[in-house]
Amino acid sequence: MTVTFQLNGEDCRFDGDPMTPLVDILRQERFLTGTKAVCREGFCGACTVHVDDEAVPSCLKPVGLVHGCAVTTIEGMSSGNQALHPLQVNFEAADAVQCGMCFPGMVMSLSAFVRDNPHASRPEIKAAMVGNICRCTGYERIVDAVAECLDQARKAGQLVGGIHV
Repeated sequence: MTVTFQLNGEDCRFDGDPMTPLVDILRQERFLTGTKAVCREGFCGACTVHVDDEAVPSCLKPVGLVHGCAVTTIEGMSSGNQALHPLQVNFEAADAVQCGMCFPGMVMSLSAFVRDNPHASRPEIKAAMVGNICRCTGYERIVDAVAECLDQARKAGQLVGGIHV
């Protein structure tokens, strides 16, 4: 079966078993290794991507179900001449990244969250992190990074993830 979809804004075609996990296509066929295949059960969050702007675990998403959809990976998160998404910048500034295994999935999950919740509180940010596991940093620095990103965007009247905050 042939599956076609947009991948980071470009046309993508896969000829093969439509039940192949999307994470395998991204990593093995497209060499987009920012998406991590860790638990393969959907609970760690390391493989999170956006499918039609919704954060989903790519280890549980058969490629056949993204036919006609827009898929965005961590590699596709920058926009225009920006090298990094504002969340990535704030993760770095807050020293929230250590080993890097959870980082791409956290950014993918939380970027969808901040887009939809530009005035989120710390407890709401913490609740949004359910489904993402980090074994290195503890979560406070990550929450700090998200809160700072939202605060900066509000003060500047800028867009975060496509919405005006």
